[in-house]
Amino acid sequence: MQNPPQSYSLRVYYEDTDAGGIVYYANYLKFFERARTEWLREIGINQQNLLEQKIGFVVRKVEMDNIASAKLDDLLNVHSTITTLKRASLVFHQQIINHEKQVICTATVRVACVNFQNAKPMAIPESILGAFKRVC
Repeated sequence: MQNPPQSYSLRVYYEDTDAGGIVYYANYLKFFERARTEWLREIGINQQNLLEQKIGFVVRKVEMDNIASAKLDDLLNVHSTITTLKRASLVFHQQIINHEKQVICTATVRVACVNFQNAKPMAIPESILGAFKRVC
């Protein structure tokens, strides 16, 4: 049985929008990134500690579908689930949902674990892999 998606709430600020008050499409990627980062924090993964160990997660591939527009001052929820967990990578399915419960943007994001010292993929450390398995 799959756990419910992790949810992250945010408000659309002026800086997120174009001249018409609509969220600029690239900012949805930032919203997805923030949601993944907060999820890591919630399950006890400190990215600063990883960086000190020269370990990090990098986005390898993104498929994004812009379905509707978010606007200035909208309250949004980003729902994230892990759909695939491999030894050195994982895939997230993410949705941005507005206050009317309308899905406005979806993304499938493949993230790889990387050793920053040699800039090569590496196996996800066991402690982190275990944390991911607990929420999958």
